[in-house]
Amino acid sequence: MFKNALVYRIAQWTQPELPELDERLAAARFVECGATQAESSGWVEPRGEQHGAMVESIGGQWLMRLVIETRAVPGSAVKQRLEGELDKIEAETGRRPKGKRSKELKEQIVHELLPRAFSKRTSTLVWLDPKAGLAMVDTASLKRADRILSLLLEALGEGASLTLLQTRASPATAMSQWLKTKEAPAGFSVDRECELKQPDTEKSTVRYARHSLDIDEVGLHIEQGKLPTQLAMTWDNRVSFVLTESMALKKIKLLDVVLEGASGKDEGFDTDAAIATGELRRLIPDLLEALDGEQATEAAA
Repeated sequence: MFKNALVYRIAQWTQPELPELDERLAAARFVECGATQAESSGWVEPRGEQHGAMVESIGGQWLMRLVIETRAVPGSAVKQRLEGELDKIEAETGRRPKGKRSKELKEQIVHELLPRAFSKRTSTLVWLDPKAGLAMVDTASLKRADRILSLLLEALGEGASLTLLQTRASPATAMSQWLKTKEAPAGFSVDRECELKQPDTEKSTVRYARHSLDIDEVGLHIEQGKLPTQLAMTWDNRVSFVLTESMALKKIKLLDVVLEGASGKDEGFDTDAAIATGELRRLIPDLLEALDGEQATEAAA
């Protein structure tokens, strides 16, 4: 159900009743892009059933789904059309438009071509754990998460704020220590994927894929100044993932020992949601502990 995760702390939140939140999401329901509209975003039923609930509560965990649709005109098409228009004006007036006039022509061309452009639609699952005071977005991109969170805050109501989980030890520092000492934190194991990057202008990078990291070469790279930006790990032999320097979890995968318990119980959305949130609710506190605990910061939207 979740492929990626950015986890946020919810602060200053007067928790709405579920029906009230459902109404707020319904008021901001997704509507597809109009003919000349470049982007549209809104909430849809997380279960995928028309006229269903806009927020699902599974075992006390609240699940929502946001859809963003974009319609983009290929830059090459805009450039070709713009050059033609500029050539035409230059031939008629003897002067080639520049600056503001050229920009206005470009915007006009984009507006004219938008109705013929293909649209791209992305769907992102958002999970609230009201009891733990956490929100999780199914993305590893901070930029994309920021856009989703701005819409989520509107739904949560006035006064709500969200801040990315901050730990006392930065992920890069902790991952460096684990790799240098060849010792993973309690409850975790280091897998066979890693990226190390030099924090300078050249950004020289070393990547290991399907390769043992229990080698002196990795420690040598760290001693030379490279920092881990991604590291594949497994928690409790139950969930594998890639931890990034920005505290994102990528490539989340529930392992066989987890799925065996659900074997033959094809109950769809509810079962998937209960299993996924159940595992991640236990993983996140252990990961925070491995990173020396959560750093107390003033929450900011």
